[in-house]
Amino acid sequence: MSLLSLEAVSGFYGDFQALFDVSLTVEEGETVAIIGANGAGKSTLLAAVAGTLARVEGSVRFDGGPAGGLPPHARVRLGISLVPEGRRIFPSLSVEENLLLGAYSGRPGPWTVSRVYELFPLIERVARTPGARISGGEQQALAIGRALMANPRLLLLDEVSLGLAPIVVGQLYAAMPEITGLGTTVLLVEQDVSQALRAAGRVYCLLEGRVSLEGRPGELTSEQITAAYFGV
Repeated sequence: MSLLSLEAVSGFYGDFQALFDVSLTVEEGETVAIIGANGAGKSTLLAAVAGTLARVEGSVRFDGGPAGGLPPHARVRLGISLVPEGRRIFPSLSVEENLLLGAYSGRPGPWTVSRVYELFPLIERVARTPGARISGGEQQALAIGRALMANPRLLLLDEVSLGLAPIVVGQLYAAMPEITGLGTTVLLVEQDVSQALRAAGRVYCLLEGRVSLEGRPGELTSEQITAAYFGV
């Protein structure tokens, strides 16, 4: 039984359809990447899993049970946490206050403020600083740490590397083995294809809202990935 299973999922913004009959699975303990160009439907897919997309058709199942009709806060309590594109931290609250808010669901697990600081020492140094006054890399680390404070079984990461210097991206991705090592499964959206292929055990490519390719990075050729990414 897969931890996450989507079957024939379609997603809509009003009358505009962004996803078309998407099916995928994520097994417990995996890191799975979703790649694709801008507008391919990657963030919409994560929103469908997290419950933040208003209209979703098809089946979304988590740990064997239906999750498609649940509101976002109920999915957090089940163990699904989203790190949204753009981070969306609380700018007037300190780093530590942001982290503490992430634990509102009360789910038991290994993640505490001190454990997050061990994972991301760069935000421990600014623990008392308002979120609006820290760097982009620190904000991204904070957004990931806040999601981990809910002790999720499934962590959804939307565009971790967007707008960040390569050295910072490397620091964030270096934390992934520890996250998965503590029992968290990861589904990540990433435009940096090479980074996604290094981080994930399996990858799905979306093209215009449809799955155009699925496989393990070591088994996919650059020609296959390019064709699936650009539709050529």
